[in-house]
Amino acid sequence: MIIFDIKRYAINDGPGIRTTIFFKGCPLRCVWCHNPESWSTEPQILFNKNKCIHCPKCVGKNADECPTTAREICGREWTLPNLIKEIEKERDIMEDSGGGVTLCGGEPLMHFEDALALLKELGKHGLHRCVDTTLYAKPEVIKEIAANCEIFLVDLKLMDDEKHKQYTGVSNKIILENIRMLAEMGADFFIRIPLIEGVNTDETNIHDSIEFLKTLPWERKTVNLLPYHDVGKDKHIRMGSQYNPKGYEMKAPSDETLDRCKQALTQAGFTAIIGG
Repeated sequence: MIIFDIKRYAINDGPGIRTTIFFKGCPLRCVWCHNPESWSTEPQILFNKNKCIHCPKCVGKNADECPTTAREICGREWTLPNLIKEIEKERDIMEDSGGGVTLCGGEPLMHFEDALALLKELGKHGLHRCVDTTLYAKPEVIKEIAANCEIFLVDLKLMDDEKHKQYTGVSNKIILENIRMLAEMGADFFIRIPLIEGVNTDETNIHDSIEFLKTLPWERKTVNLLPYHDVGKDKHIRMGSQYNPKGYEMKAPSDETLDRCKQALTQAGFTAIIGG
């Protein structure tokens, strides 16, 4: 499996302190994406010109030859035994905090066989399992994953299908259907809404999101509101690609916007948390 990052001591990727595994590859192309290096399924070389000392070591060789890490490989192949061995290094802190392991990306469900094999092995090792996902996948894939994890973190980006296509490159119809399916299955999940001023913080989208969530037989009823930031801009530079090429107006939500969105969810009976 191709993994592009392993984040230890993560506190915002599910309950407790967690180890987060980032799978490389995603079917969405969210304009604001914080991890555009996750889009491609293949390893890539990223270049940070500010670190470059113009030595000749990397010429004709791979990024491992760079003494300043100006050139680095994003995405490495891991075998399941080696990945489990790496995860086990943090077992004590994960267990003591009520944490575990989170599969993230990219989109981990895009790598169904690898993700399922990893989840099953984590289960054998008695580790709590979480999947951070867009739910842009076939229902049968989600059902199989749900049977092998304890909780999901689910993105809900936009309710209007045309706007969803505009800003993410895909329709939201299968996503909404799969969220409903998870709820009807009795699966445990958090909803996460990335808040981007100019994209989805308007009252119509927040109202429609609440009305959709109110129809779900969902016990947890917890929504994380994730304020936008443009960390993806620097990553695009290092990838040699362009951030927000169509020039959409996007900015971090104001305190007033965050409060309005939180209050609307709270008044509708949800637990709304900024961040997480």
